[in-house]
Amino acid sequence: MIFKYLTTFLISMVPLIELRGAIPYAVHAGIPTFHAIVIAVIGNMIPVPLIYFFARKVLEWGRDKKFIGGFFTWCINKGEKSSKALKSDGRGVFIALALFVGIPLPGTGAWTGVLGASFLNLGFKKSTAAVLSGVLLAGTIMTVLSFGFASAFNSLIG
Repeated sequence: MIFKYLTTFLISMVPLIELRGAIPYAVHAGIPTFHAIVIAVIGNMIPVPLIYFFARKVLEWGRDKKFIGGFFTWCINKGEKSSKALKSDGRGVFIALALFVGIPLPGTGAWTGVLGASFLNLGFKKSTAAVLSGVLLAGTIMTVLSFGFASAFNSLIG
């Protein structure tokens, strides 16, 4: 059983898959619902501080490099310009970031949400709280969908 827990944890850390893949795996593996959600949320949130603090540093490092410098400079400039436009209220940005992370579609999630927050120079605490809110929303949606599909599948074959 520890292997299933560890697999759930590791799947939730993978970019693009995250807990959108970890929770269905855990449901299929027979892990209790509460345990599955807790493990997937923790695993999904572990990379968040690393991404937040190092993404911008990587952009700044690559800014003057021959092949990637133009793109990295564009990302920094676009982030700074967008950051100034978004900082008026702050609450709307928090909700938008939480919803972006929380809607379980490919390309949305904790990795891309915190990457965007880092590029936009949003505060670490606010970004992390918004991403955590989105991860909890995505976890809830994926749990409901996983059990719904599992029930439908079992009724078809059972």
